[in-house]
Amino acid sequence: MSARKSDENGIVVIGLGRFGCRLAGALTRLGHEVLAIDRDPEKVQRWSSELDRVVQADATEEGVLRQLGVTDFRRVVVAIGASIEASVLTVLALAELDIPQIWARANSEKHAKILSSVGANHVIFPEAEIGERVAHLIVSRMLDFMEFGDDFAIAKVPVIDGMIGKPLRDLAPGERYGVMVVGAKLPGERFRYAGPDTVLTEGSVLIVEGSIDQVQRFASMA
Repeated sequence: MSARKSDENGIVVIGLGRFGCRLAGALTRLGHEVLAIDRDPEKVQRWSSELDRVVQADATEEGVLRQLGVTDFRRVVVAIGASIEASVLTVLALAELDIPQIWARANSEKHAKILSSVGANHVIFPEAEIGERVAHLIVSRMLDFMEFGDDFAIAKVPVIDGMIGKPLRDLAPGERYGVMVVGAKLPGERFRYAGPDTVLTEGSVLIVEGSIDQVQRFASMA
């Protein structure tokens, strides 16, 4: 197979710790071919029956990655969390192989700077991102929350009592609450885009967007 030339679906995941194995499993369920690599034979054995391809190898070696066919993939995720040295050396090896998209997990800001300096295109902080998300869920009635850059967020919240039985056109949530209702799920129905004529009923769930503070305040009223 030559994923880079003919198959954009393939993704390499290096490191099968808690984050890496869940990521690899989620990608597989989404229909992507996954090549998983870990130096621990027990982890390789454990996940070999659940993932497409699981290989025991030292991913810090450029030659090893080349032999495994990693250069055929456009996207590689370095999910190593236990060893900063191993994660940095792996990213460096991938950069030497000219992998177009290198995603890397970081444990700290300093770690992230090093990963970026040696070739990581995207640096992620799984624990920090989850902690931020859970904090918002705990202190409000939000059912789900996703924060983006530039002070922007999207949240799933239960409908506010004062919005029941009226079309969104009359409610003007942007003017009154500072948020835009982009989707709604009425009881017994599927989620759908919300428009000016959408009338909310008791038990409805909304998808709203706005600044983080606006979304937080709106959810606190729900």
